[in-house]
Amino acid sequence: MLHAALAAGQKQGQRWRILARRPRTVTSKPDAFLRLQFGGRAVVYAAEVRQALRPATLGAAVHQLRAHGKSALLVADHVTPPLADTLRARGVQFIDAAGNAYLAHPPLLVFVKGQRPADPAAIRGAEGRAFQASGLRVLFALLCRPELVGRPYRDIAALAGAAHGSVGWVMAELPKLGHLAVVGGRRRILDGERLLAQWVEAYARTLCPKLLLGRYRAERLDFAEKIDATRYHVLLGGESAAARLTRHLRPGTVSFYADKVEPRLVLDQRLRADPEGNVEFRRRFWTFESEARGLVPALLVYADLLAIGDARCLETATLLRERLVARFL
Repeated sequence: MLHAALAAGQKQGQRWRILARRPRTVTSKPDAFLRLQFGGRAVVYAAEVRQALRPATLGAAVHQLRAHGKSALLVADHVTPPLADTLRARGVQFIDAAGNAYLAHPPLLVFVKGQRPADPAAIRGAEGRAFQASGLRVLFALLCRPELVGRPYRDIAALAGAAHGSVGWVMAELPKLGHLAVVGGRRRILDGERLLAQWVEAYARTLCPKLLLGRYRAERLDFAEKIDATRYHVLLGGESAAARLTRHLRPGTVSFYADKVEPRLVLDQRLRADPEGNVEFRRRFWTFESEARGLVPALLVYADLLAIGDARCLETATLLRERLVARFL
């Protein structure tokens, strides 16, 4: 994908060169360092490569790019016109394999949108079964409880809410991806930080859309600040959970995770059905207990914030990420 994007830029007169590429097992550094020459000058970019970019995964990509400062460059297989406008408005420079680009390094300014890739399948890499819906459930359990990796498959399956067979092929695939090894006779997760980043993006793209049970509208959202979610057999997630965990966010939406829409909660809080509402119910897909009573696991809160993707949520997500990464160090 990286070479395809650079080749598309070359056809438009951009002079690119790859200076270095990141080892697969290193997470904190960019995927590549690229040099762009123009008008007798040159600029070096820290590039992050992303495939299947969508509005739901944009927050995670921007969150990762922020760590590289003003020299950050997003490289994608295809950036649609609406996403191109969004990225430009946020000041995120990008190139893609179709020839779309936004490069702003005065006196250089390039903005191209509306180009379509000739063969999208030829430039996308396969993520594997571990990052499909059932595999993501297994990975969620392992990321929330890293000690589970050494447990029998049936135990992992029970806590992940997944089939025994799903655990088997996920565990078989993880060593090939550089995320699992046997050390001292015990299975251990490797490069958990990178696995965390991959899970968050795949969750927003693949699993999250399948979890929605219904949307409602509340006149006021402050009810989520005081509600005892366990009374209604639901767990609080998203912005409201982040506000409780960090005290750093004023929620604009409320998210509940449960086995079904709880009618008592709808009635007590006078929620009205609304497909564009500010209160959502999502299906719970795990069986283990969360770290905080009445809240979903912190990893899911983090993923929901990145899926929302606005500046408020990304700032709060940074605070949560430090806690999540610490468990792998």
